[in-house]
Amino acid sequence: MRTLIPALLLLLALAAQAAEVEGVRLEDRTQVESRDLVLNGAGLRKKFVFKVYVIGLYLHPPAKALILCCDEKSQCQALERTQPGLPLKTGHIRTRTHDYVRHGTITLFAALNYLDGKIASFIAPEHTNAEWLTFLKKLDREMPDDVTLHLIVDNYATHKHPNVRSWLKWRNARNRTRHGSDRIVLHFTPTSSSWMNLVERFFRDLTEDAIRDESFASVAELIAAINVYLADRNLAPKRYIWKAQGAAILQKIEKARAAMPS
Repeated sequence: MRTLIPALLLLLALAAQAAEVEGVRLEDRTQVESRDLVLNGAGLRKKFVFKVYVIGLYLHPPAKALILCCDEKSQCQALERTQPGLPLKTGHIRTRTHDYVRHGTITLFAALNYLDGKIASFIAPEHTNAEWLTFLKKLDREMPDDVTLHLIVDNYATHKHPNVRSWLKWRNARNRTRHGSDRIVLHFTPTSSSWMNLVERFFRDLTEDAIRDESFASVAELIAAINVYLADRNLAPKRYIWKAQGAAILQKIEKARAAMPS
């Protein structure tokens, strides 16, 4: 089990590009003591109004690694609306009835491939450690067998259940014997920070595009709709890329802390 920080460094490192700062070009890759390093970021160091130096941060990502952003979307409800909603048009607002019949719920387990945006999924009626373990085994079977799977997950107790830890220990020991590396490594986001996991962005798209405004007469209809959406999406996968700068995020956090009563 690892913390999130190495996972984020790895995630950023794999998307390296050459950079130029104040006329100084920083190559996307370099080598130090026979270790291949990848450019993670670059910037300009200033002292008052003076430009002091250009700095580049190079990291050493592990070879043969695959990053999967994983989580479960629990309590997906199969709601049958009492009447269809009306679309937005000139002179008429969009409508959606609040009356419905609830036919049941399901849980969608999803793994977002950071590099290509494809989704691996598993649908179950519950979300206990047994279903999570089933999903991990499914990923183990379906992903290339010569890579280490780095899974970014939140701190939900199911993800760290003793049964899960025991299986991971056994599976990684077996993989080290065959390939010399772990098979599955979990990286946990900080508590109350599951928004950092990119798969949450996919869940939002799924909800808006395929669930929220629809009507389902049964759980089977809901599952079919989700599976069709996933199949169509994987034909033309969309990669999510962070655009917000880390410094700006930290400034907002500090501003919020300052506004909170002590």
